[in-house]
Amino acid sequence: MGGFNAAFRNESVKLLKKKKIMAAAILSVLAVIIGQLAVTTIKHGLGLRVVGSAEFPIVVLSFITYTLLPLFAIFVAIDMFNGESSSNTMKITLLRPVSRFGVFSAKVLNLALFIAGNLLFVMLLSLLVGFVFNPTSASFMGIVKVFLSYGLTFFPVFVFALIVVLLSNVIQGGLAVFFLSILVFIGFNFLGIVFSSYSSFFITSMFDWYTLWLSESINMFKIFRQILIMSGCGIMLFTTGYYLFDSKDI
Repeated sequence: MGGFNAAFRNESVKLLKKKKIMAAAILSVLAVIIGQLAVTTIKHGLGLRVVGSAEFPIVVLSFITYTLLPLFAIFVAIDMFNGESSSNTMKITLLRPVSRFGVFSAKVLNLALFIAGNLLFVMLLSLLVGFVFNPTSASFMGIVKVFLSYGLTFFPVFVFALIVVLLSNVIQGGLAVFFLSILVFIGFNFLGIVFSSYSSFFITSMFDWYTLWLSESINMFKIFRQILIMSGCGIMLFTTGYYLFDSKDI
């Protein structure tokens, strides 16, 4: 654990120094602002009330889960593995008294914290904006639904990020991994639409699985099945990714 803690702190410091963190924060702010401008325009231009203060964060979530969040998860995962391998900083990390499993686990945990932190930042910002522009429509249950939605979104996005980690340890070039990850993302969405009865097996189709928890009639069997699928895929992707990382000649 001593080696893992050192590797985790080292990866955290490197992640915080990346410009991608600032870019993700700026684009997240822009997404919330553009969303509120669109809602305000519809409200004052057409006289329609689109969303309230508690519904607005969920609208923002439905947008970023299929655009900004997976995109930055791809960037961070590629930079953690392909970027360090190409710059030879991975060798310096592995020279320290820590196992490869400790280094790999520290990187994956920091990737998970990045996704969770991005979701938390957008949630708090969108809640604040929603309260400022629609203060009378706030409710306790609405806020609970917002927390639940953002918390549940973490799991499928993290599993998709593990796919990128796997690809990063198979392919050397970061640019090739990026385009292949985009193709996988698009392909999974396409297959989820074409084979709708098997959509649960395509991780990207579960980015909006929080809607199952918010519906009036909750399908517990489908929720439990998707939890098992995500857990199984996550375990297999983590194990395979570590095997490739451990056997790689760095």
